Amino acid sequence: MDNDTFAALPPVPLSVEIAGERIDLTPLKVGEVPAFARAVQPIAARLSASPDWLALLAEHGEAVIAAIAIATRRPVDWVAGLDLDEAVHLGEAVLGVNADFFIRRLLPSVTQAAARIGQTLEIPTRGAIPSNA
Repeated sequence: MDNDTFAALPPVPLSVEIAGERIDLTPLKVGEVPAFARAVQPIAARLSASPDWLALLAEHGEAVIAAIAIATRRPVDWVAGLDLDEAVHLGEAVLGVNADFFIRRLLPSVTQAAARIGQTLEIPTRGAIPSNA
C-alpha cells in the first residue's frame, strides 16, 4: 500500500472534552471553508504553532470565537460561554486538526498578501526628494 491508499480514508476525529462535552473534531469541510476563512482573516497573520490566545481574544475576540464555532460545529454562544482555559484548549485542538488548511492554504495567501503590501509601501528612489537630515 502507498500513501494514496491512506489519503482516501476519512480522517480520524480528535476527541476533546470541553465544558463536560466530548467534541469530535475533524478537518473543515469544503462548505465550511468560506465562513471559516472570513472569520480567521483578521487573525491569520498572528496564528502560529503557539499563538498568544489572550492577545488574539483581546484584539479580535469575535473573530476567534466565530472561527472556533465554525470549526467545532457548535453555536457561537456556546463557544463564547466557555471558560478561558477551555476556549484556549479548544482553539489549539482546532489548529491542530486543521493544520493542513493553515499551512498549505492560508499561510501562502497571507504571505503573498504581505508581499504585495510591502511592494505597495516601497518608496520609489527615482526622483525622490532628499531628506534634510
